Amino acid sequence: MAALDELRSTLAADAAEIIGRYPNSRSAVMPLLHLVQSHVGFVPEEGIRYVAELLGLAEADVGAVASFYTMYKSGPVGEYHVGVCTNSLCAVMGGDAIFADLLEYLGVGNDETTPDGKVSLEHLECNAACDYAPVMMVNWEFFDNMTPQSARNLVDALRSGESATPTRGAPRLCTWKQASRILAGFPDGQAAGGHTAGDPSLAGLRKAKEQGWTPDPPDSSNGGPR
Repeated sequence: MAALDELRSTLAADAAEIIGRYPNSRSAVMPLLHLVQSHVGFVPEEGIRYVAELLGLAEADVGAVASFYTMYKSGPVGEYHVGVCTNSLCAVMGGDAIFADLLEYLGVGNDETTPDGKVSLEHLECNAACDYAPVMMVNWEFFDNMTPQSARNLVDALRSGESATPTRGAPRLCTWKQASRILAGFPDGQAAGGHTAGDPSLAGLRKAKEQGWTPDPPDSSNGGPR
């Protein structure tokens, strides 16, 4: 685990760049936490102390952010963090079955990591991808229309070092630490490399065009929609 002095020396330039993006330095809390996570793999107490020191905040304030948002982890995470959506639609379409099967297949609990350090598993709330249910994510990249067997095949590939291509989004997977660095505001150049809207996502728009549907005009009496 990284010591406070190591964080200070290793992350200084990137941290200064992040803070410089904001008129109010306090706004840099979340990307700085992602920066720490990109270096350590999670957010340790030293990371919270480091961010608080940089921004002149109480450690309790920074810790409250790190503990509230589930994308920040307080302990080691696998090289590939696998999330299974278990919210309403994904659940009834098979998400619950996929998650239960992976728990048994990998021999881990929720938010735990396999002994080889390759894969961690977590049940996720809605990923705003209901048109592709049931959905999984690996380091926040989409894998759509999954089944228990395709989920097993995916984690097997991740653990063996084989390539796994997201259904949408980036054309190739990055590691957990690399994903955290992207979330800190340092893109890897893949954002425009893959497709993000497939046929299910565009079905409503296509239907609206076919029917000639248009949005209601704003209500002139109050400037808002009717």
